[in-house]
Amino acid sequence: MAARKPKLLPGTPAQHGWTFPAEWERHSGTWFSWPRPEGISFPDKYHTVPANLAAIVREIAPRELVHINVPNGNYEQIVARELVAHGVRRAWIGSRIRFHRIPTNEAWCRDHGPAFLVKRGRGGKRRLSIVDWGFNAWGGKYPPWDADDAVPTRVAELMAARDPSIEGELDGLWLPRHAGAPIVMEGGSVEFDGRGTLLTTEACLLHQNRNPHMSRADIERALCDGYGVERVLWLGEGIVGDDTDGHIDDLARFLDERTILTAIEPDPRDENHELLADNLLRLQYLRDADGRPYDIVTVPMPGTIEHDGQRLPATYANFLFVNGALLVPTYRHRKHDAEALATLQRFYGRSRKVIGIDCTELIWGLGAIHCLSQQQPAT
Repeated sequence: MAARKPKLLPGTPAQHGWTFPAEWERHSGTWFSWPRPEGISFPDKYHTVPANLAAIVREIAPRELVHINVPNGNYEQIVARELVAHGVRRAWIGSRIRFHRIPTNEAWCRDHGPAFLVKRGRGGKRRLSIVDWGFNAWGGKYPPWDADDAVPTRVAELMAARDPSIEGELDGLWLPRHAGAPIVMEGGSVEFDGRGTLLTTEACLLHQNRNPHMSRADIERALCDGYGVERVLWLGEGIVGDDTDGHIDDLARFLDERTILTAIEPDPRDENHELLADNLLRLQYLRDADGRPYDIVTVPMPGTIEHDGQRLPATYANFLFVNGALLVPTYRHRKHDAEALATLQRFYGRSRKVIGIDCTELIWGLGAIHCLSQQQPAT
């Protein structure tokens, strides 16, 4: 389908009533960028990745559409065969699973993918727009990143051209770097309660490798303008082994508008113990939009997960909301895996099915389910 330039939104999204919805709200689909064997994310272990991704796709496809970015038609055929070989229903290819010719450098769609904003249009129907933040591969660590940086605009072009494989009508695209706020950031660095509050970490967004020209106040203003939120709350450090400088989606996640799940490390000898204790203390002092303390739910870290002597950022907080379910990474730690899944299932009861997916091989890429995905809200 021929690319068409999407309408550029004037001013800021906040000025026109756009906002980033909570992730537990209903989706029309979930986006992925399929990794390349020659990419840098899974050195010497790419052969383990298709089975892991297929396990995730098998759970999502019955519940909502799955969108997969691939560089060309050859990759589309290869990926389709790999999915089917690992248990994905052949009938879902093209119906529940839809491919898009959008090249990427790496697979981490949470960070480079489209950030969909919503607002109510005529008749109460929700409309969509996209924010295309600047992306520099987590502080310039992994060049090149030009293809990743272009993904949101490429998705917006497909939607502006009314690609029938993508549900939902796009009102426009906001390019902060064209609007006087050239902020560089990633989707995994921010978390939302759906009521105007954004949660992030000082370690990541205040790091000099993203926005050395911006103060804390400048960054807060850009986030509020771009995501349509009213306030920004800050935690401290990220977990050990996280090469993103401390993404929030490894630390603390909203379970609903009043409840935050956070990771803790019970073992005082573990290097995550003190930094997670500090973040837990900070959470206890935070207040919601009505001035009330948040309810805090804790899950343990899964213990030390290593590969070739490298500590990996394994955490249960890197879960993904899909319609009617919660997909939670597990790491073959029988006790802690079971505790994390049981804690989340108790919280949601019958309203949402909690499903564990083994990500022991996937975490070698330094990310898990949430890092790989980006939700598209329902309209």
